[in-house]
Amino acid sequence: MSPSRRIAAAGTDPGRERENNEDRVLCEPERGIFAVVDGVGGESGGEVASQIATDVLRARLSRRTTDLDRLVREAIALANRQIFERAQTDPRLAGMSCVLTVALLDGGPSGETATVGHVGDSRLYLLRRGEIKKVTRDHSPVGTREDSGEISEDEAMHHPRRNEIFRDVGSAPHEPDDQGFVEIHQIPFDADSALLICSDGLSDLVPSARIRQAVEAHAGDPQAAIDQLIDEANEAGGKDNISIVIVEGERYAQTVRGAAALDDTRSGVPVSKPAPKQYGAAHTKERSVLPWILLLLVLAAAAGAWFYPPVRERLLKLIDRQEDPAPTPTPAPVLHVGPGEADFLSISDALAEARPGQTIEVAPGQYQETVELKDGVALVSRTPRGAVIQAPDAAPAVSGRGVRTRLVGFKIEGGAVGLLLEGAQVEVSEVEVTGAAEAGIAVSGADRSSIEACYVHDNTGTGIVVDGGAATRVRQNLIARNGTKTPKRPGIEVRGQARPLLIENRIEGNGAAGVWIPTAERTDEILQWNQFGRASRSQAVRVSPTPAPTPGGNR
Repeated sequence: MSPSRRIAAAGTDPGRERENNEDRVLCEPERGIFAVVDGVGGESGGEVASQIATDVLRARLSRRTTDLDRLVREAIALANRQIFERAQTDPRLAGMSCVLTVALLDGGPSGETATVGHVGDSRLYLLRRGEIKKVTRDHSPVGTREDSGEISEDEAMHHPRRNEIFRDVGSAPHEPDDQGFVEIHQIPFDADSALLICSDGLSDLVPSARIRQAVEAHAGDPQAAIDQLIDEANEAGGKDNISIVIVEGERYAQTVRGAAALDDTRSGVPVSKPAPKQYGAAHTKERSVLPWILLLLVLAAAAGAWFYPPVRERLLKLIDRQEDPAPTPTPAPVLHVGPGEADFLSISDALAEARPGQTIEVAPGQYQETVELKDGVALVSRTPRGAVIQAPDAAPAVSGRGVRTRLVGFKIEGGAVGLLLEGAQVEVSEVEVTGAAEAGIAVSGADRSSIEACYVHDNTGTGIVVDGGAATRVRQNLIARNGTKTPKRPGIEVRGQARPLLIENRIEGNGAAGVWIPTAERTDEILQWNQFGRASRSQAVRVSPTPAPTPGGNR
């Protein structure tokens, strides 16, 4: 497809709640460069960061001196360096950064290819008639759960943590090939398809089905589609800057209009035929013989056999079996905890009664108790961080020893340790831990738990301690302002033979350092897979001094 056949447009709007616009757009069809850049940093910092990134992308991607994958990586890394260096020289811009998604189109013998570079929570969608597919992954705790199918698009759009990110451009030094930095995709861009790039100001407020409907309704006029989508985002609240770029293949409008009479392109959502009514296998089989039973009944009656009691009784039993519904298994019940709830007032009482396979759902409120997790019993806060567990200073607030279960959505305040895990396999997600004296989270023994999308902050002791033979997965958490008591402690401390997986965490503002490790062996790995704000290499990861006793352990 030649550049002249591309139909493209771009638009950006500050939204209803922002006076300034920190977004920038790139739309250069003749060069095949399309991007949305969303600034982060408040005041003027976000605008400066997004403008630097836009200028670098335009200049670097216009000179195609290497393969496109490498070119995009280098362009984003160059933008990252210039933003970071500018922030070091101007205290007013400290901490500024941006997120961005860029698509570079290039033609070949078999058609065009889009090379997509992505960092953060802006998005690129690929559209074909009746379809919309999100190509990029959101580098955020909530976006990751949506991409994995744990939560729906609507749940993600209304989640209180939807604006948190764990990747950005400009807050820390990066090289083009650093793991956990630039996400790259190469996808075919056919003549009957379209690309839409947008900031989260659109995707947080307008569902993907509505986005597709607007683009298809204005196929051939992408500017009209952009105007409609900006209006819809503002009508839904306009809580952030809204930026959109659309590029259509030369046959996209023709393909969409050719199917305009079909219901599924008018509805905004795919239409499918309802599934036929299903029965249990045994029930279906018996229904299939019913006509034969009726025929047998007629023949038997004609022959006078109906009046013979054994035959009549057998036929009636066969007929009765056709009307008995297949048994339906009863799902495991959910136990409810909270003021005014029918089941329990305390979490501990519910755990005492719960059986493996059950879930305990806790209503919003404050629960002044210590909680011991139970094997096979999931503990879930109905509202994210709405249920607050408050514990005495001398005890762990929540503990799990040798159990396999889930802990989701709580806020844990106080205690010697906020969450203590020993030799367990607990899925901990969306939990906030704050105010603990020794450690926010302490893990020891042969532990295989996962700690994901949590906020561990303002604990006077270490944020997270991993000890013993633990191989805990610590992923996509924000770990900030821990370890403030004397002597200062780090955000994460790895001890002994522990081998946790530390990936895509944001670790900043902690007392002694970002991460303490027992040897220098894993320094580069941890630096490349995590974000440390403005911390230098030596401040981010250090070899630890002699460790203190394991928080919450046996004394």
